[in-house]
Amino acid sequence: MEDKLLVYRCKRGSHQALTRIYHKYKADLLLLALALLNDRTAAEDVVHDVFLSFVQGVHAFRLTGSLKGFLLTCTANHARNWNKAERRRARAGNDETAPSQADGPWETIVCNEQVGRLSGALAELPFEQREVVMMHLQASMTFTAIARARAISPNTAKSRYRYGIDKLRSLLNGEATR
Repeated sequence: MEDKLLVYRCKRGSHQALTRIYHKYKADLLLLALALLNDRTAAEDVVHDVFLSFVQGVHAFRLTGSLKGFLLTCTANHARNWNKAERRRARAGNDETAPSQADGPWETIVCNEQVGRLSGALAELPFEQREVVMMHLQASMTFTAIARARAISPNTAKSRYRYGIDKLRSLLNGEATR
C-alpha cells in the first residue's frame, strides 16, 4: 500500500516520495544489475537510468502489481540493453569498454571470499540463466512473474533457473575441490 501512495505522490510532484522510492529499492536494483553486468560502474548507470525512465514516465504509470518487481524488471531490461550495446562496441573494435571479469562485483561491496566466489560463478552463467536466477532469488519473483516480465513461458523460466543453479553448483563444487 505504501508503494501506491508513493507513486501517487510522485505523480503529484513530490520529491520526497521519489527519494523514498529510490532509497527503498536502489540496493536491490544495484545488486541485480551488478549480478547481470559484473561491472559496478555500468550497474550504477543502469540503476540511475531506470529511475530516470521512471521519473520521465511517472505521469502515465499505473501500478498494477509490485513496484519492486516492476523496477527489477526494468533493471534487467536495461542491463540486457547495456550488454547488447557493449557487444556491439566490442565488435566495432572498442574493447577497452568491455567489463572487467577479474574481480567479482560484490567484492567491492562486501570483502567476503564466499560472495566473491559466487559472483565469479554467476558471471560464468549465460545472461538468461543469471537473469532468472537473480530475479527469483534476489527479487523473490515467482516463475510466472518472471515469465511475464521476460515474455517467455513459465516452463522456460523454470528451466533457465534449474540449469543456472546446476551450473552454479558445478562451478562452486569444482572450486571447493581445488
